[in-house]
Amino acid sequence: SIKNLFYRPLGSLLSLLLLALGVSMISLLLLINSVVQDQMNNNLKGIDMVVGAKGSPLQLILSSVYHVDSPTGNISLKEARSIEKNPMVGNSVPLLYGDNYEGFRIVGTNEKFIELYNLSIENGSFWDDEFEVVVGKKIATKLNLKVGDTFVTSHGLRQTGEAHADTPFTVVGITNFSNSVADQLILTSAESVWGVHGDHTHDDEEHDHDDDKEITAMLIKFNSPMNVIQFPRYINENTNLQSAVPSYEISRLFKLFGFGIETINLLAYLIIIVSGISIFITLFNSMKERKYDMALIRTLGGSRLQLSSMLVYEALVLTISGFILGIILSRLGLAFISSLMESSFNYSLNSYGILNDEFWLLAISIFIGLIACLIPSIQVYKMDISKTLSNE
Repeated sequence: SIKNLFYRPLGSLLSLLLLALGVSMISLLLLINSVVQDQMNNNLKGIDMVVGAKGSPLQLILSSVYHVDSPTGNISLKEARSIEKNPMVGNSVPLLYGDNYEGFRIVGTNEKFIELYNLSIENGSFWDDEFEVVVGKKIATKLNLKVGDTFVTSHGLRQTGEAHADTPFTVVGITNFSNSVADQLILTSAESVWGVHGDHTHDDEEHDHDDDKEITAMLIKFNSPMNVIQFPRYINENTNLQSAVPSYEISRLFKLFGFGIETINLLAYLIIIVSGISIFITLFNSMKERKYDMALIRTLGGSRLQLSSMLVYEALVLTISGFILGIILSRLGLAFISSLMESSFNYSLNSYGILNDEFWLLAISIFIGLIACLIPSIQVYKMDISKTLSNE
């Protein structure tokens, strides 16, 4: 069967590549969908609502939860504290950001952020004083940062901003890998971020001055799931702030992309069907050209079933080889997309295991191969030996 496939290399190669292309497209979409959903759900863990400045709710979620967009603005610390004291709020985490080091965000927060993402220290300790930072595992590896290193941050979320040369930060800890957004953040205290921008007034006698300070956003966990219906509306209608519910916004985002993903899926399945037709043509033409040889095999003792099985094996070799090649191509595609995302957003999609849905894709590939070889196999099975030999 394998020799027969090499006898018609062009047709076999075309069928193989068509099937591999269809499989790789579907597999890549399945992989991206699985990895992105896992990442998004992992980062949403424990966050019912995000409060920030007025603007786009989706932008607020992307900037505050996933840290891949610019913030909508700043909000008053005084207003944030009044929300924090609301009986509906179970837990709140303040976020301050607007600076970076080598493109990675500096985020001012408190110990509640550490609890939210269940962070642990691999080396060193969490910060105790101003201008001490804890570096995510991914950043520490990429930038070769160690405990005791110092660096200067730049204003803005890109490396091109003005450097804060008079306020260097010291690395006091490196976190263990958490498979969350925290792996690509540089964490410090809120006071450090205020201090970088010239506000060091946080002594007890000047405590009222804190009311004039600002934060970028606040992550909120409710006491009761029912509060997610009432409280966001209250924030949007009765304050100058904006609330956004992450689960709703991310669901809306997936719906926006849903049509495009479904279209690509349909195109991929169409390519697989075309590859099935190509396999059928390859086997049918091969059978017509080898009728005399097959008749000779029958006269030498080969059974009808053996000849039919030979075509089935050819179809299976093509489909299984096409599936394996498609899976390899999908992983290469994911690695390429991951490198693009890492350079643009500091995000990587590094999950290359076999998904359960891909076993269904293998079954579909084999089924199409078997359908393609059905007619040629039946014709070989019913072949009239004497007529075939006499015609030749």
